[in-house]
Amino acid sequence: MAASVAYADVEVGTVLPAREFPVDRAALVRYAGASGDFNPIHWNERFAREVGLPDVIAHGMFTMAEAIRVVTDWTGDPGAVVEYGVRFTKPVVVPDDDKGAVIEVSGKVAVKLDDEARTVRVDLTATSAGQKVLGMARAVVRLA
Repeated sequence: MAASVAYADVEVGTVLPAREFPVDRAALVRYAGASGDFNPIHWNERFAREVGLPDVIAHGMFTMAEAIRVVTDWTGDPGAVVEYGVRFTKPVVVPDDDKGAVIEVSGKVAVKLDDEARTVRVDLTATSAGQKVLGMARAVVRLA
């Protein structure tokens, strides 16, 4: 599979389609099983509060994975992501109710890095409950 977005068709400032990702406690349990991260802050409300958190929080890597989906959906190819990094700024708090939480992610092309390699840097913004949950979220992407 190769990226379906052509480098020649992308300019600095190109906006990627924004997405919203719902998160509930069941998603956290599934992620814990897949990742092996069974830290009780991700499933035990009492424990999370005892360590000073407002409630159960989503795994940081779960949040990071949801955010990059904006890029992989845009390119059509997860393999187009050459590099990806974030800083975790705030946790995604996931209440035990019918709604859970929502991670809202937007992105735009910040820099065309290399014409020969057809790479761009995409800057992402990820928020939940009105708070920025990822900082310095950047992906280097190789386009068609």
